[in-house]
Amino acid sequence: MKAGVAIGSNLGDRLDHLRQARGFLRSISDGGCLLAAPVYETEPVDCPPGTPAFFNTVVEIESSLPPQKLLEQLLQFEASHGRPNVHGKNAPRTVDLDLLYCGEAMLNEAALTLPHPRLRQRRFVLQPLADIRPELVLPGFDRPVRELLASLGDAQPVRLAAKDW
Repeated sequence: MKAGVAIGSNLGDRLDHLRQARGFLRSISDGGCLLAAPVYETEPVDCPPGTPAFFNTVVEIESSLPPQKLLEQLLQFEASHGRPNVHGKNAPRTVDLDLLYCGEAMLNEAALTLPHPRLRQRRFVLQPLADIRPELVLPGFDRPVRELLASLGDAQPVRLAAKDW
């Protein structure tokens, strides 16, 4: 199944952290498609005052893992790259991996909700996702990603930081 993962970083060498995460996602992909959107720089959303700007992107992989197992892999990668398991909400981070969707899975569990519950409200996720999958209609959604992005209007501006990374 195709799985979308949002990648963010706002500490240290942000682009290098995204590259390492992309390499990790490639290593756990079942050899199928690996789509990587451009990288955008965005101001923090719902973060503590003084939080540095983020680099954000979205990568899509092919995975046969159940969503919960895929999430475990993502959390292990975050921990191995300096993100503590227990952290403040929206605290600065070297790397953040959010599972956005896994095929047609719709879940609402304590540890995992799919599709990601705040995806449709965040330009820093919708913009890169629209770059690679504009016509994607996520399970439980009634409109494609490009229309969800357009519905945000001018809210949460993003700046292209790296097209080929």
